[in-house]
Amino acid sequence: MTTPSHLPPDEGLDRDTGLRTSPPPTCFLPVRRWVLDSLTELQTLRDNLRAEIRARDRLRADDLLGGVAHDLVLVATELASNAIRHGRPPTIVELLQHEARFLLTVADHDPGTAPRVDAARPRGQGGFGLRITQRLSLDAAWYRAGAVKVVWAELGTST
Repeated sequence: MTTPSHLPPDEGLDRDTGLRTSPPPTCFLPVRRWVLDSLTELQTLRDNLRAEIRARDRLRADDLLGGVAHDLVLVATELASNAIRHGRPPTIVELLQHEARFLLTVADHDPGTAPRVDAARPRGQGGFGLRITQRLSLDAAWYRAGAVKVVWAELGTST
């Protein structure tokens, strides 16, 4: 899809047709990292993410992070399961933070394939992880870095 020249690069992008290629913003600081080899490790990832958000939420008097935890856990589960199913191990999940925003990166060791939103898949047959990510995130994209492919999503409040 081409974007009209009078619009910024992301304006006019149909968020369900594909995932753009871009490195993530650089203002985020590392919080935690997980290395996953199988789908059975997803429950531990979800539990750990909830604990990280709870710990950070207690530090904020205005409770801005309360609504983010559910979306963050859902997006992490979708992206990590995609990487485990369709990429090469290990899957590396990283959580980073800047103010009330979080950056979730998920890397697999298959840089030869690109993530693809499957718009033609019938309902009930799965394959909606990237769509869910796009809809719940402030921003999402992917890029290649050496021997890895990285999908990232920014979640949180924009204030």
